[in-house]
Amino acid sequence: MKLRDIYEAAIECGIKNDPRGEKRVRELLKAEKENFEKLDEKGKKFFDTEKLSNPYSDSRICHDNGREIKSVMVGIDMETAEFLLAERLREKGKKLDAVITHHPVGLAYARFYEVMDMQADIFSSFGVPISAAEDLTEKRKKEVGEKILPANHFRAADAARLLDLPVLNFHTPADNSVVAYLQKRFDAEKPGTMADITDMLMEEKEYQELTKRGAGPVILCGDKSRRVKKIFVDMTGGTEGSKEIYAKLASAGVDTVVGMHFSDEHKKAIQAAGMNAVIAGHISSDDLGMNLVLDYIEKKLGPLDVIEAGGFVRVKRTAKKK
Repeated sequence: MKLRDIYEAAIECGIKNDPRGEKRVRELLKAEKENFEKLDEKGKKFFDTEKLSNPYSDSRICHDNGREIKSVMVGIDMETAEFLLAERLREKGKKLDAVITHHPVGLAYARFYEVMDMQADIFSSFGVPISAAEDLTEKRKKEVGEKILPANHFRAADAARLLDLPVLNFHTPADNSVVAYLQKRFDAEKPGTMADITDMLMEEKEYQELTKRGAGPVILCGDKSRRVKKIFVDMTGGTEGSKEIYAKLASAGVDTVVGMHFSDEHKKAIQAAGMNAVIAGHISSDDLGMNLVLDYIEKKLGPLDVIEAGGFVRVKRTAKKK
């Protein structure tokens, strides 16, 4: 298989698991194509044409030399140091054809905040008026975009190019997959207390492994005996949304939020809204999402030899487990 085959399969998996629904995503891709056709030649010259088929600006091929891919080093955070590690392993005779990272590098890092638009649709699906959801999301998106504007986005990408090391990342496709997986479990199994939520998380091998490593699920707001009725799994959309959204979610009947991580400001906003919160774990949740996408890729394209690195733990799920 080629690197682009892996990339396209990951994007396909992300679309299938998108909380907005595949129909909505296809409509957005169609609108993107229509906007592209309206551009003049100068506008088309600087347009990122990957956006015509990939709705996730935080997921891109960083470098590709067109070679066949059989063995990949996969990690959550993979930058110059990890690329050099990959090269050193190759020098020592390790078969390693490419690197797959979760968190964005290169162009995917420079524009990752663009995926935050999807948060408005997600909040709306949980009962927040779309006007309020779009207003708060736009403000937060602008804040995040301005924050990363001065970053040196292409440091790691340049290292991959100089090493001629094929590298790609998929961020939102993995985040979409973990949200779909956990939300489906919570909706079907209906945990009654906060303790039930953490117990359910601990049934997944990724959370078990990261608990051993000192970063297991934690009840952030509330306690283990607190009752829950409506759970919102908040793990996709680029990064944390507006802290003002929790009051509106609470008004819509959401009493518990399960996320990868929450800042101090977000914690205070959750408490002020009278909501429960569970930190499932950042790297453990990313591992789960990456594993789900890798399962999809291998089912579609065939087996990959995966080398674990950068905080990643490979867990394969059987076909019967949903």
